[in-house]
Amino acid sequence: MQEFLIPAKPDLQAAREAWLKMLARERRLSPATVEAYERDTRQFLHFLTGHCGGAPGISDIADLRPADLRGFLAARRNDGAGARTLGRGLAGIRSLLRFLERRGLANAAGAAALRAPRQPKSLPKPLTAADAKHVVSVEGQLAEEPWIAARNAAVLTLLYGSGLRISEALGLSGADLASEADTVLRVTGKGGKMRLVPVLPVALRAIAEYRRLCPHHLDPKGLLFRGARGGPLNPAIIQRDMARLRSALNLPDTATPHALRHSFATHLLGRGGDLRTIQELLGHASLSTTQIYTGVDTARLLEIYESAHPRA
Repeated sequence: MQEFLIPAKPDLQAAREAWLKMLARERRLSPATVEAYERDTRQFLHFLTGHCGGAPGISDIADLRPADLRGFLAARRNDGAGARTLGRGLAGIRSLLRFLERRGLANAAGAAALRAPRQPKSLPKPLTAADAKHVVSVEGQLAEEPWIAARNAAVLTLLYGSGLRISEALGLSGADLASEADTVLRVTGKGGKMRLVPVLPVALRAIAEYRRLCPHHLDPKGLLFRGARGGPLNPAIIQRDMARLRSALNLPDTATPHALRHSFATHLLGRGGDLRTIQELLGHASLSTTQIYTGVDTARLLEIYESAHPRA
């Protein structure tokens, strides 16, 4: 880090170096994150050099106002920095000021009071219907143990067939979906919010097959899905197996268990599903959260148009 010219007085240079070492050694942040914070704060010090009329010291940043930080963010935005870059830069400055504040050298209130730039909502990336069907089939699973393959297929089928979050699926009890007559599932989602979701016959059959093959006793009061040794099934296991499946099928890195929930919503919308109903099925508190799926559908329509229209 010393190969860069740091426009700061010796006291601030030394404090900044101590902060970066703390991030790497005590906070154990990744080298890439520490490098990004170094770069962001170096750019901030360059800005302050012009803003203050000279190389800044600790006394110059001890009482930074929100207006000073807004000036820096505006300058970075003019240079082409996006919202994510600006948000990370502000996070690094806040971290440095908190570091100085704990040592009685600065006041971090100004940075804390500044709202971070609004981050753009990235569109979810659903699987195609064909890929989703392959991923959730028991034949497509890579686990050698038949009961584990059946378990994974049942979990993934609930994510795609009912739009469950992985935590919701793994939180089901042994009493849930105990027979093929249980066509509606009561789910406790984020914030303890309850909702009812329909369960497709194919999901009920997948769960019945898992129950038949599972070597562990599934107590009605215990968890439905079990790990290899009979304990609670860790979400990381499903994520790991999905990664293996993704590699085998040559699917993109975005094909995660959560992408199956996105696929559930996107495919419903693409087949004429009502946005308000999809909101209720997903358990979104706000319709605006669900509306991102209209962007996915529009993107798909444009893709089809551009590939098929003779004048596109």
